[in-house]
Amino acid sequence: MKKSLLIPASLALVLVAAGCGSSNKSESTSAAVSTDAAASTGKVTKIVVGTGTGFPQVCFLDENGKLTGFDVELVREVDKRLPEYEFDLQTMEFSNLLLSLETKKIDFVAHEMEKNPEREEKYLFNSEPYAHWRNKIIVAKDNNAVNSLDDLVGKKVLTSATSAEAQILENYNKDHDKKIDIVYSSGTTNDTVAQITSGRVDATIGADFTHKLIDPQNKLKTVGDGLSEADILFVFRKDDPDSKKLSDAIDGALKEIKADGTLGKLSEQWLGEDFTSDTAK
Repeated sequence: MKKSLLIPASLALVLVAAGCGSSNKSESTSAAVSTDAAASTGKVTKIVVGTGTGFPQVCFLDENGKLTGFDVELVREVDKRLPEYEFDLQTMEFSNLLLSLETKKIDFVAHEMEKNPEREEKYLFNSEPYAHWRNKIIVAKDNNAVNSLDDLVGKKVLTSATSAEAQILENYNKDHDKKIDIVYSSGTTNDTVAQITSGRVDATIGADFTHKLIDPQNKLKTVGDGLSEADILFVFRKDDPDSKKLSDAIDGALKEIKADGTLGKLSEQWLGEDFTSDTAK
């Protein structure tokens, strides 16, 4: 089976727990043809997968300009096990991923997407999680004044638009008279550590594995209890028979990848620990 995967020409680094970016580029500009038609003709169905390039160890460009990371290599592994499909990775700004899914520019999203009620109203998630994370507040190492969302009232908190972490902050502001000052990432630089340590912002929210990835010099720390935890899944179009068929096929491949130990090895390789289930930590 031939495989065709995109290596983007330029990188616009971003950091947030679930944010990344690059210009839209792909060897394919249209979404998949009908999977039923492909099955009847025996042809391989091309699937356009949306991801990013600025999420360290998850979807990023290495020193040789190769698109790689946990989500990227997992998609490639799933692709190997589904001969009826051919996956084409397309990179774009994180904030454009779900819109591109809705407008059928891509067929599913692979970007550590957390399943939450707000997203479930609009999108289909596959059933077999490939990771599980817990969101916590991240502050400068010398900051001892913040331990909860209440402590962030009136303070600047950096996040990425449309992310699960942004939803936590937005939900808090909806329910409280005193608001957190939400600062949405511009999507052009990967300087969260510098923004927090310099005082330009007071905190961010990130998944439990994110801290190590964005802060190798250990200038930040996580504080307080977990704000949320959720399964990480791929995201598809809702009420779309082809999307459901694709989702089911991917679930089958993921079960194999879990059972033979490949998923845990990928997590340890790219994320430093096994974050592939809610009992892994």
